[in-house]
Amino acid sequence: MHSLYANNSFANLLRPGVHCSEDTSKLSRHYMDYLCFRTLCCKGPPPPRPEYDVVCIGITGSGKTSLLSRLCSEATDSIVPTTGFSIKAVPFPNAILNVKELGGADSIKKYWSRYYQGSQGVVFVLDSASSDEDLEVARTELHSALQHPQLCTLPFLILANHQDKPAARSVQEIKKYFELEPLARGKSWVLEGSTVDNMDAVKESFIQLIHLLEEKDQETGRI
Repeated sequence: MHSLYANNSFANLLRPGVHCSEDTSKLSRHYMDYLCFRTLCCKGPPPPRPEYDVVCIGITGSGKTSLLSRLCSEATDSIVPTTGFSIKAVPFPNAILNVKELGGADSIKKYWSRYYQGSQGVVFVLDSASSDEDLEVARTELHSALQHPQLCTLPFLILANHQDKPAARSVQEIKKYFELEPLARGKSWVLEGSTVDNMDAVKESFIQLIHLLEEKDQETGRI
């Protein structure tokens, strides 16, 4: 209410016939109030958040679709495995991730590389409670992605999903079994456990990926 009054007072002082020489201090005071009013009420929209294009891969059953749906506050009651690919814009306070999720079935995996172009980061989701056979398949696919010419220089977020299941391997067990230290040495990557029952932790993991993407931007001079 005071700011509105200040605005009107300032306008009145500028009317023809008002002698500013008699109201100099009053004009100055109201002018400062007017500037504050303009700053608070007439400021433009906030600057746009940066957007990053990220590819999300992992074999069927790893939980990619459920995690991304929960991140977008979508219902997960009728989740079905992704066939082909889907794209979701996942908002975060400091960035928007345009996540291209690729289906993990055997008939689709062989075409993954066709969708890598333009990616700025990678999310790899694995089922930490899967059978030894499926875990070995996931290991092979992750190794292939880490060495792929279009992905090898990009930041990776690796999620050991389904940590809430009794058979889940720990993050340290996954790290050792997947040989991440020797294979990913010198690369930009984060390995975290995840479950749809703790989306706060999942969001924190994605925020870590965003920090890696920002660092990559700075290295390449985009920022």
